[in-house]
Order: sequence, then C-alpha cells, then structure tokens
Amino acid sequence: MSEIPTELVAMRHSIDNLDQALICLLAERFKITQNVGVLKAERGLNAADPERERAQIDRLRRLADETGLDPEFAEKFLTFIVTEVVRHHERIVRDLDET
Repeated sequence: MSEIPTELVAMRHSIDNLDQALICLLAERFKITQNVGVLKAERGLNAADPERERAQIDRLRRLADETGLDPEFAEKFLTFIVTEVVRHHERIVRDLDET
C-alpha cells in the first residue's frame, strides 16, 4: 500500500474539523428551533411557516451563489433541515396536548 501524501492528510484533517464545526452548529440551531417550537405551540401558531421557509430558501440560494456553493444543494440542505424542524414542532404540539 502506498503512503498517503502529506497534503491529503492535511486536507482530510481540515475536512474533519469542518465536519465537527457543522455538527456543533446544527446542534445549536436545533436547540434554538426547539425553543421556537415551544413558543409556537404555546401561542397556537402553526408548526410550519411556508412564507418564512420560502424567504429563507431564497436568501440561502443567493448566499450559496455568492460563495460558490451550488444553490440547488443549499436549497436541498435547508429543506431537509426545515422538514426535521417542523417534525420536531409537531411533536412538541402533540406532547403539550397530552399534558
């Protein structure tokens, strides 16, 4: 087996660091959205906010384009996150209804 080039090892280390940062950022984002879900449930607001979601998708597509990231990927990524957030919000409503 050939030796892994030093440059590749360094790049992989950078990727690992970025992956760790992404996970930490996502965890923080979900902590905040959990609080949003509780607030929405307590106030009788809908779990989903399609107008806000569309604005966020548009904003992140522009940001992705400006930074050289594929806007389609950015939209898919945000849509995945929003779907999960809405699922959490719906669970919060169910949990409050059961108490």
